[in-house]
Amino acid sequence: MKLSELKPASGSIGKKKRIARGQGSGHGGTSTRGHKGAKSRSGYKRKRNFEGGQMPLQMRLPKIGFKNPNRVESNPINLGRLQEISEKYNTTEVTLEFLIGNGIVSSSDRVKILAKGELNAAVTVSAHAASANAIKAIEAAGGSFTLVK
Repeated sequence: MKLSELKPASGSIGKKKRIARGQGSGHGGTSTRGHKGAKSRSGYKRKRNFEGGQMPLQMRLPKIGFKNPNRVESNPINLGRLQEISEKYNTTEVTLEFLIGNGIVSSSDRVKILAKGELNAAVTVSAHAASANAIKAIEAAGGSFTLVK
């Protein structure tokens, strides 16, 4: 075997398919695109939800749900978290300024106190809202709750 005798395996190299170069090329006329229809046109791109002309699924299904534009989102803080905060910062007064200053909530957040967990420390709490059970638990532990507007 000599270097000049090397050639690729038979059938591995084929002629490049030259489309739209006249009838003699075998790929002229419709240029392998078939006859008429959207797919034969230049710039054709199928739409994302196109189902061949039948009514698409997202149009067959009913609209559901509702987003209330006036909903006020609250940042919840549970009683267990209040206990952790009072122990960590060694404080008996938890106000919005205190929470914002220590990076627990942001200044734009509304704070709501919820009753999950246990509170043993007598803590004075001020927040935008609280559940009835949370207020009872705070007062039972010897603390008080103040509503902030």
